[in-house]
Amino acid sequence: MEDPRLSRMYWALLKEWAAKRRRSIWHVAVMRSGLLTVLVLTLLLAGLAFGWRTHRLGQFAMLKKQLRAKPKQDVVFRPGGQDVIKLQRTQMVGGNGPEFLSATLLPGRGMNMLQISAYLPKMGEVNLLASPPLESAAEQLSGSGADAAGTKSLAMGAAIEAPWAGRIYGTRTPDGGLTAVWRGVHLNLPTGVKDSYGLDGAAAAGGLLLKEPSTSVSTNIMPDGGEARATFKPGDFDGHWLSKTEITTTVELSGRVIEMRIVAHNVGDTAEPIGIGWHPRFAILSGHRGQMLLRLPEGLRAEVKDRRSGELSGRLLPVTGTEYDFTRREGAQLGALNLDDSFVQLKRGMMADGPVAELRDPESGYGLRITATSPTIKALRVYAPLDGSYISIEPQFNYDDPFGHEWAKAEDTGMVVLQPNQTTQWRVRLEIFALGSAPPERF
Repeated sequence: MEDPRLSRMYWALLKEWAAKRRRSIWHVAVMRSGLLTVLVLTLLLAGLAFGWRTHRLGQFAMLKKQLRAKPKQDVVFRPGGQDVIKLQRTQMVGGNGPEFLSATLLPGRGMNMLQISAYLPKMGEVNLLASPPLESAAEQLSGSGADAAGTKSLAMGAAIEAPWAGRIYGTRTPDGGLTAVWRGVHLNLPTGVKDSYGLDGAAAAGGLLLKEPSTSVSTNIMPDGGEARATFKPGDFDGHWLSKTEITTTVELSGRVIEMRIVAHNVGDTAEPIGIGWHPRFAILSGHRGQMLLRLPEGLRAEVKDRRSGELSGRLLPVTGTEYDFTRREGAQLGALNLDDSFVQLKRGMMADGPVAELRDPESGYGLRITATSPTIKALRVYAPLDGSYISIEPQFNYDDPFGHEWAKAEDTGMVVLQPNQTTQWRVRLEIFALGSAPPERF
């Protein structure tokens, strides 16, 4: 009988021989033939191909996503549906005084001057007008709702007022408007939800040009700034006014001066009254209203009968020795005086081109000077609310409520009567200066 231990020994020798034989065949078939190298390269290339395909699929997905996405575009704000005009200039090299830098105009909204930027040595570049950013302004100047009559223009920038300036009072109508009478002709005028002075529909304020779009616009680059011109053809202002009117506005910007000119032309066949004004809201940059200095030409103040409604008594009062006396050479501080008043019968300065008003901000180190260079400007309206962040100085043809019965028959309330094909012109010069180096004395 065979020994089991011998059988196990033979079986172990057989397995060892088989293992050696497999290693020999692998060495001959793979190692010497280079097949291993081929297999390794094949696996490597397969991995790379898989990775590249995944990468390309990711890029393709990203590309599809980008193609599906809407292209990003700069948003263009066009108040009144027309492009904004921006006159601008470069600050003078080595200049050490205040300078105007730009003026932003809205031809789609009656040529409202939304903003004036300037350089001030104490503060750098600043905005001189109390206005919201263009984006917010475009939203508010919708022409509907509270802006149906365009009165939102009076709450920002420096609106042009025509065919009258300031307020007109009259008989309220069922539709929320009012009726005023000129030479026996009834004028049906719209009223805003609130006028520029915060009165709730009590008067027609600011004229009818406030939301009017221009019919033509031109600009011109000049050596130290630029000029913009816009023409408006509102006709009879949707039946609210007499005859037909064409209005052309011109604004010229330079380093120290902004010149404004407004021409009204009666292109209709009947006579019409015309009043023109400007409603700038100058920002109180320092935030301290009481220290602002106001200087006005000699004249009379139209007495306000009711401060809540703004209605006038028809009396013209001297200002000398009163809290409304701003005629001194250095002007007078506003202090806590709540101003909402018109000053009329203005006297022209000895060396000036017309009546002059100044607003000075001692803390910010600059001043603004307004000169009425056309003799048709008969009134300066000053609106400086006690809790406000701005001061408005408004050169205008007409008194407030120019058709009112409160005025004496002999009183010229400033409305210019244009016969067919006649024109009238309103001109104002705005200057900026450093305190202590104001322009030559012109009062």
